[in-house]
Amino acid sequence: MVSPGDQYKIAEVSICPLCESVETYFFQADKSREYYRCRKCLLIHVPANQHLSLEQEKAVYDLHENHIHDLRYRAFLFRIFQPLQAQIKAGACGLDYGCGPGPALAHMFREQDYQMEIYDPIYARQPQVLTRQYDFITCTEVVEHFFEPAVEFNRLFALLKPGGWLGLMTKLATKQQAFNLWHYKNDLTHVCFYSRETFRWLAAKHQSTLAFYGQDAILMKNTSG
Repeated sequence: MVSPGDQYKIAEVSICPLCESVETYFFQADKSREYYRCRKCLLIHVPANQHLSLEQEKAVYDLHENHIHDLRYRAFLFRIFQPLQAQIKAGACGLDYGCGPGPALAHMFREQDYQMEIYDPIYARQPQVLTRQYDFITCTEVVEHFFEPAVEFNRLFALLKPGGWLGLMTKLATKQQAFNLWHYKNDLTHVCFYSRETFRWLAAKHQSTLAFYGQDAILMKNTSG
């Protein structure tokens, strides 16, 4: 348990960064940071004053070895590629948002003759690709890194055409005891943790359908408009 004298300041009030509710409560802490949970959308989040700096984040990301032709990485991404491809038309135009230094998923869709753009705030900062709408957007192992998930999800759904698909991959939080032992929270670049209930809240807010595939793949269809 972290005490007030440790390396960071304990948050007195932690507003939910997803639904902006003040109805959050202390969930638990480990040796590195605290976690709060929202009573409204059930997001678990790390307070902003305990986030890494951009430089610290990049130093962690630079260690990742997610190469385009890595067969194990492609097999991992296939968990979202397969159900998403089943929903989109041939030649559809997509955006890989938060693609990282090795945009393997975008490459997989290009191999099947889909048109793809990529965006990443560190490795592919191309603001021009955020000025149009897409038939589908992929966002794999990204949403847990969002400092401002409300802003980011508003952007993602604004970038989707009516009827467009958002394909996400992130590990889902379950019970408190399991969270305490969960390796996923030990990555200090992970600051938001979603449950199935959180995604149901998001789907209602953004007028979208929702489907879960396995333990970490989620599809949302934009039904607005």
